[in-house]
Amino acid sequence: MDLDPVALATLSAVVQEGTFDRAATRLRVTPSAVSQRVRALEQALGRVVVTRTKPVTATPAGEVLLRLAGHWEVLVGDALAELVPDTSTTAYPQVSVVVNADSLATWLLPALARAQAELGIVVELVREDEEYASDRVRAGSALAAVTADPTPVAGCRLTPLGAMRYLAVCSPDFHRTWFADGLRATVLDAAPIVRFDERDRMQHRVARRLARREVDPPAHVIGSSHGFADAVVLGMGWGMLPVEWAEPLIEQGAVVALGPRAQTEVPLHWLSARLSSRTLDVLTRCVSEQAAQTLHRR
Repeated sequence: MDLDPVALATLSAVVQEGTFDRAATRLRVTPSAVSQRVRALEQALGRVVVTRTKPVTATPAGEVLLRLAGHWEVLVGDALAELVPDTSTTAYPQVSVVVNADSLATWLLPALARAQAELGIVVELVREDEEYASDRVRAGSALAAVTADPTPVAGCRLTPLGAMRYLAVCSPDFHRTWFADGLRATVLDAAPIVRFDERDRMQHRVARRLARREVDPPAHVIGSSHGFADAVVLGMGWGMLPVEWAEPLIEQGAVVALGPRAQTEVPLHWLSARLSSRTLDVLTRCVSEQAAQTLHRR
């Protein structure tokens, strides 16, 4: 069975854009053409590859094809870069990389910038919690990810990077209001926290360890790393900040630590498709080198 690379690229666009219409706009074809290409894939495969919902999502069969589409685009880009080294005429692939917000805000971007300068690639950064990043690579919607999940993924390489270290901090006024008598379980159950999104459970895990029981404090949800830090400084709640941000703020008196046990580490890994690809090799090298300079070794 032959799989049409154009149809594979169309499938990828449909899943990334979420609708057939937006995929058609991106590909500069009609929605009917997009639908026909996807239907041709399904007929050739004998399986449904996407759900006709909003947003469109890939079925398990579609996820396999998405991985193939991503691999194909990178390999074609590598071949063109070798055969036609003049960058003005070479079409470089778009490489999707899944990152957590704190890594992007603190250490990862210089690595991606060096890789982009060396390769000339276009990088699409997909934000996802580090505990769920592997799912995006497994589903075929990204070629690489910074992940906290140490579980191997079939067809991928898993490279340890080091750990991000976090401190639980709050504003001095917040500390006086809530924790003047210590980190009691009843207070940890009532004192507001700041969390990044509904998947962010870091504050809950640290609070549970301090309280020695489950707690469910009220939570502000702020989906921005810098906004998260600002909310903590302004006294909206306590939260876990990377030490690179927390320690200067403590020195300035803007925040105080909740206590000596109110800290945690998140081991990170680099998950990438197992391809013989210069693009992925350079990305892996740049990310690993930057991690060695900035992350904590365990």
